[in-house]
Amino acid sequence: MANQKLWGGRFSMGAAEILDTFNASLPFDKKLYKQDILGSKIHAQMLAKCGILTQEEANLISKGLEQVKSEIENGTFKFIISDEDIHLAIEKRLIEIIGEVGKKLHTARSRNDQVALDFRLFVLDSNKHLRFLVLNLITTLLNIARDHTQSMLPGMTHLQHAQPINFGFLLCAYACMFVRDFERLESSYQRNNYCPLGAAALAGTPYDTDRYFVAKQLGFTAPMLNATDSVSDRDFALDFLYDTSLLIMHISRLAEELVLWSSYEFKFITLSDAYSTGSSIMPQKKNPDVPELLRGKSGRVYGNLMSLLVVMKGLPLAYNKDTQEDKERVFDSFETLEISLRILNSALETMTIHTDFMLKACRVGHLSATDLADFLVQHCRIPFREAHHITGKAVAYAETLQKDLSELSVEELCCVDSRIPKEAHKSLDLKASMESRNSYGGTSTQSTLVQIESLEAWLNLAKNTLEEV
Repeated sequence: MANQKLWGGRFSMGAAEILDTFNASLPFDKKLYKQDILGSKIHAQMLAKCGILTQEEANLISKGLEQVKSEIENGTFKFIISDEDIHLAIEKRLIEIIGEVGKKLHTARSRNDQVALDFRLFVLDSNKHLRFLVLNLITTLLNIARDHTQSMLPGMTHLQHAQPINFGFLLCAYACMFVRDFERLESSYQRNNYCPLGAAALAGTPYDTDRYFVAKQLGFTAPMLNATDSVSDRDFALDFLYDTSLLIMHISRLAEELVLWSSYEFKFITLSDAYSTGSSIMPQKKNPDVPELLRGKSGRVYGNLMSLLVVMKGLPLAYNKDTQEDKERVFDSFETLEISLRILNSALETMTIHTDFMLKACRVGHLSATDLADFLVQHCRIPFREAHHITGKAVAYAETLQKDLSELSVEELCCVDSRIPKEAHKSLDLKASMESRNSYGGTSTQSTLVQIESLEAWLNLAKNTLEEV
């Protein structure tokens, strides 16, 4: 049987059909066609610059690669499983278009450094795209927060009512999480923005090439230092999978809040009909499927990280075919985060916020109890532990009256303990409780506005920095 493989000179038999199916990555790595064509064009320019190709040959290669790109994008390119991967598929078609000159393109490189380049470029492009979406999400959170710095709701610990906070303050907490996600992605980008092309198979090349030229043209900081590390490293992919895992975890936590808040038990928000679904049997239902799915997506993203960690843990240097399993994991995590960030942002922008139900919930759970204890410490010089005990008695008494602590009259409060002065009653006011927490990072309106302004200043700087990348 005639051997059609570009690498097949050493083989006397063609590949078994099942091997083509098992070995090929073309069904999924064809996503890398843009990166592969870009890398090949720059590689050809470098070969001409170094006198390894003529400028005419490099120009012909570049023109041929542009035709291949056009064919892929207009749907006329024929993907054949026996071509194995996008790299060989493009090179084979290039040779068909421009002839013998196309066979010179692979001079001074290997598929090992070629795939390392293409995949790294994809990861870096995906990193940047997700950062744009994270900034959009932070912008939305801050826009809502600024409108709700006085909208009170119960702050919770252990999912129990704890202290009154404002809704803007709570959204700032999520904005801070997403700021860290952005900064993790940014750090990963900078750490991994080094070019593997030119490492060849694992040991470099005997050709007098210019790796710095290639790195600069492709937007990298510099070439990678060690050729073996260049072709075997997948830390950049693991960094991306780790970063997306933390990002989806924060998305999942916010999604859980949306599920709770949209329930009849809370009724803090109503999700738009455009981002809700119904029941096939119960006509009254309006289900929060978007946030539920966002919670569920975390499992697959975590799985992608664990999958690649397991693939990489036992690999000797340098390149091994096992690393072909890296791409589907990254592709899936990127696509999952891309749609998750977009739909979460839209769901937040279109939801209705019920501040009346939030305020009503503040009158359940004795949210001002800590304020009473603090008043007794500050104004009556009572040790905190004793003040804590007195306040606990006041809470218990309020419950016997089927009242919230904040609803006790002056007389009812003072009868709990002789050490409670009439002036202590003002500490039970929920609004005053929230506004009293004016420490740096606190929940008062003023402190929340400081946080919003700080986050907005960070946001503007981050947008400018990202646009320069």
